[in-house]
Amino acid sequence: MFDPRSIPADQSTIDALRGRGLDYRQVDPADEAALQAWAQAETRGFHHARPEAAELRRELQVAKQRSVRGVYDPSAHDAAVPVATVDGWPSGLSVPGGRSVDAWAVSAVTVSPTHRRRGIARALLEAQLRYASEAGAALAMLTLTEATIYGRYGFGPAASAATIKVDRRRVHWIGPGAPGRVQFVEPADLIAKAPAIARRAVARTPGEIDRWPGLLERQLRVVDPDSAASRALRVARYDDRSGQAQGFIAYTVGREPNQPGVVECDVFVAATDEAERALWHFLVELDFVTEIHARLRSVDETLPWLLEDPRAVSMHDVVDHLWLRVLDPVVALSAREYGASGTLTLEVVDPLGHAAGTYVLDASGDGHAEVRRADEAPDAAAAATRPGRRSRGQAAHGLRLDVRELGSVYLGGVRPSVLARAGRIDELSPGSLALADRLFAAPRTPHLSIWF
Repeated sequence: MFDPRSIPADQSTIDALRGRGLDYRQVDPADEAALQAWAQAETRGFHHARPEAAELRRELQVAKQRSVRGVYDPSAHDAAVPVATVDGWPSGLSVPGGRSVDAWAVSAVTVSPTHRRRGIARALLEAQLRYASEAGAALAMLTLTEATIYGRYGFGPAASAATIKVDRRRVHWIGPGAPGRVQFVEPADLIAKAPAIARRAVARTPGEIDRWPGLLERQLRVVDPDSAASRALRVARYDDRSGQAQGFIAYTVGREPNQPGVVECDVFVAATDEAERALWHFLVELDFVTEIHARLRSVDETLPWLLEDPRAVSMHDVVDHLWLRVLDPVVALSAREYGASGTLTLEVVDPLGHAAGTYVLDASGDGHAEVRRADEAPDAAAAATRPGRRSRGQAAHGLRLDVRELGSVYLGGVRPSVLARAGRIDELSPGSLALADRLFAAPRTPHLSIWF
């Protein structure tokens, strides 16, 4: 298994920041004090409260498995605390067709307000892209708080998420009943089964990423079970008719004394449609509550179709949650399945050079595609037998697009024709956009249900 800590610190980044009086380096996972200082800066950068001791220990265990980098100012009041942070690690990204592609997750990007406009963010992000390429990742990915920063590095919004609010007083369930059962479980009892359920849930939804060790422990709050937050958490699991666990939710109920409460659900994991329906049914029929709030849900949620009054469900805080940056178009485009057959040429513009070039995508009727650079000769035997191939004399279909737009259409979350109407994609021959829309269409709307 690839160790992200094995990649040496990028020399060009070291040199660029040294010229500004700053030190860029990898944090030694064996140096507990340095890791704590890094965590302090990362927490401060996101305006979070200082973590409790148990949570800090868990965060440090996670950080020790990643490529953790910091920028340090030797002249600062506390030179041991970095003025900028970032970490990264290899992770699978689910793509249409139930497959996974090797990607590089970028996280913990912070720059202290005392050190703005010194080229630090650019140095950090461009170094992460080089690390991702060195690790063999086809894409880089991140979730973000500021949407105006990352496009300049080739990232494009690829999957949205929303907060779903349900007016409990208007709920009347008309969906099918589940053949299995929902039952309360203690977080400590669920944690052994949770990773397997989560893996199946991730595989069925484009845009989900592999869950790293420690994430589920944090979501289920087993790190510090005696804390007030942990004691407030309620966990329910769905088991199918054969008794196999297929999903779980974790939620809290906030309320004033003797008043109905509001359900806050931040953890909703379902490995099957049946489990998803059953868990929604459980949530929306909880007694003595007025509303249910479920965060980071799909913008294509099924819940309105399960209630007699679909207006009981409303969507709020829709955000461009997952951003993708294609690094290797051949590998990335070959990994997913396609919604039609046909041949499409993609002229990709990439100012940073990673993905620049012209690529030929040749998709067959079974959803699979062969992808190559336009200057590489195709496999003649395979091309001759590929269904839907372009016949001799037929005009080639093609698009010209920036690498940002390639990341946006990659999972099927936005149609290429929509970006063309916005002036973000150029159609090189008639019919190319219509073909691209069919090719990149995905049977399931991409969605990411966590932050990273």
